[in-house]
Amino acid sequence: MLMDSGYPKSFASDNHSGVHPAVLAAVTAANVGDASAYGDDDWTRAFEEHVRETFGEHALGFAVLNGSGANMLALEPTLRRRFDAIICPETAHIVTGEAGATERLLGAKLITVPTPDGKLRPEDIKARLHTPGDFNFPPPRVVSISQVTELGTCYTPGEVAALAETAHAHGLLLHMDGARLANAGAYLGCPLRAFTTDAGVDVLSFGGTKNGALAAEAVIMLTPSLAADFPILRRQSLQLASKMRFISAQLSALLTDDLWRTNAAHANAMALRLAEGVRDLPGLTIEYPVESNAVFAALPEQAITTLRQKYAFHVWDHTTGVVRWMTAFDTTPEHVDDFIADIHKALLP
Repeated sequence: MLMDSGYPKSFASDNHSGVHPAVLAAVTAANVGDASAYGDDDWTRAFEEHVRETFGEHALGFAVLNGSGANMLALEPTLRRRFDAIICPETAHIVTGEAGATERLLGAKLITVPTPDGKLRPEDIKARLHTPGDFNFPPPRVVSISQVTELGTCYTPGEVAALAETAHAHGLLLHMDGARLANAGAYLGCPLRAFTTDAGVDVLSFGGTKNGALAAEAVIMLTPSLAADFPILRRQSLQLASKMRFISAQLSALLTDDLWRTNAAHANAMALRLAEGVRDLPGLTIEYPVESNAVFAALPEQAITTLRQKYAFHVWDHTTGVVRWMTAFDTTPEHVDDFIADIHKALLP
């Protein structure tokens, strides 16, 4: 049973949610006796097996502590030379939400692409390839996409495959930021491997924290050769947990009986409920398709100010009045309906 704090539910981020009871139970179950440190334990071996079952027999899973660290560690083995660059949407989290970690820690230039919906197209990659031998520009080595995108949209398996085919044809690798990978899988109604392994992704981060975990993320290597130096890189990057069994147990819990899908499908459904409840209100516009647990809406500044006196949510663009409302595995229909009612009050005379 999830406890009610008595305060309005936050719609600012799925990071604001608590921990799913099954995940918490997995941590408690792992908290018995001693176990070897740094991943030499049964819980981590079980997690690694879950990764192979979910993403394919050649997939290699590595537990880490947070999403930004997962992205840096996933990208680092793909960059062979000091001057390699990364093609990504201008809205990518590695551009807007990680304090320049890619540039500082990896020394890689980000070649950003404006997109209408947060999604790259094959022609975006082709347009940013430079003439071989031209020393004026850093050559791209990696294409990085987010699934779900930062605008709440999802790539279909076919769209990912087209990007992978284009990238590989030009000697590039494909990285996927999967902070909300579960939400994409729930929306698309397919296995996670359908738009990762089977679509040609080389390496991805797999988010647990936004899906009901406490502090558990993973790097999944789908091109095994990229993992050759990963244990050292993880240690050097301060992302190796000593008591890793508690991280691995959480990830295993999410990958057991598709708990990841149950949690994500509920969060997605709550976002859709919210969007449908306000879609026809005068003065409010839904900005992007609702394909995950995010609703982007434009509304008047006064309504935003009124709502923020009671609810937490992110103002995405102050100049256009676009806000982002996020739902989570523990968002209830009552939370959503109360919020909808207050949005109506803020917009209607």
